[in-house]
Amino acid sequence: MKRCDWCLGSELYRAYHDTEWGVPTRDDRRHFEFLVLESAQAGLSWITILKKRENYRKAYDGFDPRKVARYGDAKKQKLLADAGIVRNRLKIEASVNNAQKFLEVQKEFGSFSAYLWSFTKGRPVNGKWKTVQDIPARTELSDRVALDLKKRGFRFLGSTIMYSHLQATGLVNDHIAGCFRRGEVKKLEY
Repeated sequence: MKRCDWCLGSELYRAYHDTEWGVPTRDDRRHFEFLVLESAQAGLSWITILKKRENYRKAYDGFDPRKVARYGDAKKQKLLADAGIVRNRLKIEASVNNAQKFLEVQKEFGSFSAYLWSFTKGRPVNGKWKTVQDIPARTELSDRVALDLKKRGFRFLGSTIMYSHLQATGLVNDHIAGCFRRGEVKKLEY
């Protein structure tokens, strides 16, 4: 069975690719989870973050943005001491800030998902890549989303991180031509 080459390095990668990556979601908690994880991933490999994902879920109260938005200094210090996550002060500070901004977007648009999907008019964008090497690190779409988020006060979410988010949450289907998931994910569009 043909898969995107990037997931062939481990069983964890394959499972993520085969069941999650590119699946369109409109679930705000899932969007928040990926915003935190992808920001944490900056400068690291995605497999590092996948291995720490369960620890993140525990440390970040199941990625409840309302709880994360209220994290004070004591909780931030606890996160900095947690070896189960990436212990980077700037990334932790950004995750709390971004939770607060996330709630503001929810209030304005009804949901973060509605806000995000408005950039694609509610439909996934289907990449037409033949190989993993063809897939860009950022696009005009991720540039627009990242710029708008930055204007709204989000931090640690540049265009490359946003493109990863769009791919992971199915706003963009970047499964390569020939990957068995490309067609399956395309059928999930709504």
